[in-house]
Amino acid sequence: MDDQERAYHYRVVARAIAELDAAGPGLSLDALAARMGMSPAHFQRIFTAWVGVSPKRYQQYLVLDHAKALLAGHATVLETAQETGLSGSGRLHDLFLRWEAMSPGDYARGGAGLVIRWGWCETPFGEALAMATDRGLCGLAFAEEVGRDAALADMRGRWPQAAFVEDPGAVAPLVEAAFAGRGGALHLIGAPFQIKVWEALLRIPSGQVTTYSEIARAIGHPAAVRAVGTAVGRNPISWIIPCHRALRKSGGLGGYHWGLPVKRAMLAWEAARADAHTQA
Repeated sequence: MDDQERAYHYRVVARAIAELDAAGPGLSLDALAARMGMSPAHFQRIFTAWVGVSPKRYQQYLVLDHAKALLAGHATVLETAQETGLSGSGRLHDLFLRWEAMSPGDYARGGAGLVIRWGWCETPFGEALAMATDRGLCGLAFAEEVGRDAALADMRGRWPQAAFVEDPGAVAPLVEAAFAGRGGALHLIGAPFQIKVWEALLRIPSGQVTTYSEIARAIGHPAAVRAVGTAVGRNPISWIIPCHRALRKSGGLGGYHWGLPVKRAMLAWEAARADAHTQA
């Protein structure tokens, strides 16, 4: 399945999630397919191709109780990661990544002197805006909920003094490699506190979650929960730096910069695939 096909499947799934939200978990496959304007067999085939499980099974991953169960089962995931050496540049869970952080002085200059290449790419979660420097991928924004114009303005506004060059051919291979699990390089452009938070996010394995308060403890600032939440929301490389895996202590999803439907789809997609891998 190519990226365009995966993106189309995601849009179908996003519409289905909206229907499930409106109708509740009791909506049958036949009724859901009818609302989507598809036959049950066709809808189930598209749905299962994208996520790896049936629509009925996927519904279980979308409800709040599942998020709470995940949280209860993995409440110390960051501590475990640190104790087992899965931290820093050695973090190799579902992606093999290396990253380099911009110096505080360079960050304070708003990206002056940087050349950032950008382009639109299809991903399993719809269209995304990718940005990269010569050191690696520095931005990934999902446009399905917020729109192209807002995503581009948002990302360009983070490094206002940088030189931006539209070059989809330069960024597409980086995004493709990341989603295929082949890894790559990241260039983290942020304030020192933000980068600490983003490094903590990189230690959370796929299919697991943590809380803002646990991240605060992991970076040595246990009282800075609100600041951690802000830094999570300012993560510029969404999905790859997995800010979608951070939840409220109550198990609530909290916010997501590119739209809560995208966050829910990401969490459910990862959980479904993790379960499918365990059962295989």
